[in-house]
Formats: sequence, structure tokens, C-alpha cells
Amino acid sequence: MQKVVLYIIILAIASTSVGCKSVRKITNKDNSTNTSNRKKTKRKVEFIDGIEITPGAVVKSKHKPNTTKQGNIIVDVPNNLPATSNIKIEKTSLLQHKYAIILDTYIENIANLKLFNLIDDWWATNYCLGGTTKQCVDCSGFTGMLYREIFKANLPRTASEQYNALQKINRDELKEGDLVFFKASKRGHISHVGYYLCNNKFVHASTSNGVIISDLDETYWKGKLAGCGRIDY
Repeated sequence: MQKVVLYIIILAIASTSVGCKSVRKITNKDNSTNTSNRKKTKRKVEFIDGIEITPGAVVKSKHKPNTTKQGNIIVDVPNNLPATSNIKIEKTSLLQHKYAIILDTYIENIANLKLFNLIDDWWATNYCLGGTTKQCVDCSGFTGMLYREIFKANLPRTASEQYNALQKINRDELKEGDLVFFKASKRGHISHVGYYLCNNKFVHASTSNGVIISDLDETYWKGKLAGCGRIDY
């Protein structure tokens, strides 16, 4: 009799063990359905008129700023506005953002929208000696066009003539609208001219790249800078 009772107890324990294992398997199976793999989405890089703005690019402002992120651009916000202010990029011209980045300067310095619209319109225009149109233009033809449009002033035709016509200034006196002159030929005379913008940058019609912005501290230009001139208002 005792053997029969003991046998029944062993069978009961075995059944309970199997049941627990079955329940454990079912539970594990149910949990696995909640851990499906999630696909990571890639951040899309945005563009402004052909200028690639990488995530984290900062547009400078003279204010001591907070920042608010607009897409992939961090836009400075003046201190008197909360960082969460719903400022839209559209409120500041895309042209200003573009050239603030190119010139590595403050948005406030891109104030002459007529000038920068002209630069944008003539950007990459091919170079040709004697050219004065958007089909092709040379360096003095380009600066002559800018002076007619911006200052309503007529400059002499060639770079050397423009150099002789302007008031001479030092490089540390340069401001937007001044001209920078170079001796870029082996003959040693003034042979190239550019229109100064800011932060050592000038726009010009280069022989190799057409209308482009360059830096006075680039090795090539730094060694050829011959003088700076300002229109006599």
C-alpha cells in the first residue's frame, strides 16, 4: 500500500514539472513577439541653393545667442527670445544664410541684398578676356558691372586703369565695396582685380573657375596682392 501511494506521488511531481516547462516555453514564445527588430532611419541632408548644410552647421549671429534647430541648421536666437521660440528660417533670407556660411561671418553682415543677389546671379559665369556679359566676363568687366549696379559709378575698363582711378588704402582698412588688385602676370603689372566683401573674402572673375569667392590669405593670392582701392565718394 505504501508503495502504491509513493508511486502516485512520484507521478504527480513529474506531471507538475512537465506542465511548468510547457508554461515556461509558451511564456518565452509570447515575449519574443514583442522584441521585433526596428529599422534605423537615416537623417536626410538638406540643401540651400546648392550649399550642403551638414547636421550641426551654425549660422553666426552677433547676439549672445541661444539656439533653436531648424531642420539641419542651428539658427541663433537673441537672448530676449526663448530658445523654444518658433522662429522660421524663412524670416531670414536664404541668401543671407548661404553667404554667411560661405564668408564665415555673421548674418547681419549680409545686409546688401542687391549685391549678394548680383553675385548669386553671376556665380560661375565663365571667364573670357574682354567679356562683360553673363555669357563670359573678365575680372575688370565684373567689377565694373558691380560698381555700376551698386554705386551707380562707371569705372575704367581695365584692372590697371581701375587701380589708378581709385583712392589707395591699406589692407587693414578694407571694407565691403573696396577693390583688391593683384600682379598675377609675369610682366609685373596690375593684371587682376576683385571686389572685397568681408572677412578677407573677395568676389572676382577668375580665369580658372569664373565668378567665384576667394580668400586674400590663400597662398596664391596672398603672394600677388599689389594694393587696395576705394571709390572717392
